[in-house]
Amino acid sequence: MIRIPYAEILVKIQEKTGMSIQEAELKVQQKLKELSGLVSKEGAANIVCSELGVKLMEASGKIKDIYPGMRAVDVVARVVEVYEARTFNRADGSASAVGSCVIGDETGVIRLVLWGGQAEQLKNLSLGVIIKLTNAYCRENNGRKEIHCGEQAKLSINPEGVSVGQVKPKEKAERKTLKALTEQDDNVEIMGTVVQVFDLKFFQVCPQCSKRVQENDGQFVCAQHANVVPEHATVFNMIIDDGTDTMRAVFFRNQTLKVINATEEKLQEYRLNPALFEDVKTALLGEQFKLIGRVKKNDFFQRLEFIVNFSQPADPKEELARLEKQNNNTTPTQPTEEVI
Repeated sequence: MIRIPYAEILVKIQEKTGMSIQEAELKVQQKLKELSGLVSKEGAANIVCSELGVKLMEASGKIKDIYPGMRAVDVVARVVEVYEARTFNRADGSASAVGSCVIGDETGVIRLVLWGGQAEQLKNLSLGVIIKLTNAYCRENNGRKEIHCGEQAKLSINPEGVSVGQVKPKEKAERKTLKALTEQDDNVEIMGTVVQVFDLKFFQVCPQCSKRVQENDGQFVCAQHANVVPEHATVFNMIIDDGTDTMRAVFFRNQTLKVINATEEKLQEYRLNPALFEDVKTALLGEQFKLIGRVKKNDFFQRLEFIVNFSQPADPKEELARLEKQNNNTTPTQPTEEVI
């Protein structure tokens, strides 16, 4: 099933009809009420699009029009970042590899994941190189879309007759207070103090697709890749307070390593001996962090949570300068004396 984020559906309605985001959302709410809550918000938005003649799926070949669930993805893009490949063992003992890079075009950037023999292509990629990708697929990983390149896909480097314009830079995150955050907020920046720290949570995932696996008679089974030797993924939660509200901040593997200042080896030590993590939890209390990420509604607990994509300790000098600039921009001008 192809999944288009609700916020992006609203933007497409705005672009195609001239409505404001608020007007589009009102139509969706009316449709939900009309259908007595029998469909999801995303489902209601899809129905509204159909009624308005707004096409959600357009085969433009551009990154902005690629969504999780799409098969046979074709795209031409430029390499923005390249990461090292890593090897892993399949359940049958054979070795394989996976690697990734970031590619972009005039409409945005996206992570490209290369599997098996395709991972060898990373050695030939460098910043600025143009690639042409055919027969790939798109899936979601921790709320972010990725293009995956398996053995059936084809990747051409600097193919003749194709070009890519200037890659659209990632928009600067907008600073918001926790109280002002909404479910539609993406690429937003917050700053707050840690007031509660939770234990690390570990779960077993498939080394090939990173999806959770199920244990069955001592074997770990992935719905897509059958029996596998699992890896241990992690998720970490803290409660952040910025003076206007509190919110749970959710950190996945890479951001967990960064915020707790640990190596992968140390993380596995915490997994095997959770008591070692108690000092880390205590040290984090009262610390201030600047976080960039997106807001997601946890449907089970009916609350908004902040999914972290970037984190760093708050810089007091930077915050003071920002507040000073903000105050200067909002200082009211003195009224001139009226001449009678």
